Amino acid sequence: MRSALPRTLLALAIAASLAASSAHAASGQPAYPARPVRFVVPFTAGSATDIMARVITARLAERWGQPVVVENRPSAGGIVAGRIVAEATPDGHTLMAIGSAFAGSAALYSKLPYDPVKDFAGITQTATTPLVLVVSPALGVKSVAELVALAKHKPGQVNFATTGLGSGPHYATELFKLVAGIEAVHVPYRGSPEALTDTISGRVQFFMSPILAAMPLIKGGRVQALGVTTRERAPSLPEVPTIAEAGVPGYEYQGWYGLLAPGKTPRAIIGWLAREVHGVLELAEVRERIATQGAAAKVSTPEAFDRLIHEEIATRRKVWRAAGVKVE
Repeated sequence: MRSALPRTLLALAIAASLAASSAHAASGQPAYPARPVRFVVPFTAGSATDIMARVITARLAERWGQPVVVENRPSAGGIVAGRIVAEATPDGHTLMAIGSAFAGSAALYSKLPYDPVKDFAGITQTATTPLVLVVSPALGVKSVAELVALAKHKPGQVNFATTGLGSGPHYATELFKLVAGIEAVHVPYRGSPEALTDTISGRVQFFMSPILAAMPLIKGGRVQALGVTTRERAPSLPEVPTIAEAGVPGYEYQGWYGLLAPGKTPRAIIGWLAREVHGVLELAEVRERIATQGAAAKVSTPEAFDRLIHEEIATRRKVWRAAGVKVE
């Protein structure tokens, strides 16, 4: 007679599997991740968005027991990365780490290979940060007021770097030009490291840099910080005035970072991802690391992050129009 033991073991295995599935369903936690997770970053390694992504992914990999791979796809102001994620299988295994450049590009480009609202689902905001206006020490400009005076004395002869057309630094600088009443020539780069390198060399005169990327160079004396873009001074650079108090009253800009998934990703996975990232950002050592880079950890619900993006797209569209910035 054939032993009944294998059948008994099979029944037990099925029962255990069903129990585990029920537990997942009861807790609201999907059976995820089932394989390595890819974080697509639309800028180069060492850029502010890349730094933020790597702070988070290292901890997520520990929590999940799965590799979390950062994939840098810098091109066209984040549009290439956006298309990759928009077209990815919406199962939570391909995500996108973004900065406020995402809203800037969406507001600037009338024709994109994706719908910036419908083709993405917000997971959570991860941080806020000022930008910092930096120049090469060799330029001889010691303040925001002196830079404005230089640009007015040489209209159209002063160049500024950005991390690409429609990026956060581009938007912040066009807003700065409008409020200060100056002219300057846009020189786009693929990311913060390249823009900072040419600011140091003097190929461009100034750069509204993500503070995360500029901090080591400021501390090392390789670039000079003239002002931060936010309403209040940055805790990490308390000696640096705001741009508003340094000569351009009324100027204010705050950058932000966050995470997106493809638009049709199940809401159970979106919610679980948000809770996981929130857990990482609650860790004291993670918050401290972000703070030492000049940013502040900040989380949101998926719905609130979606609203932020929609509102920012509308606001940036108005500024692009006022500044006369358009895609040729």
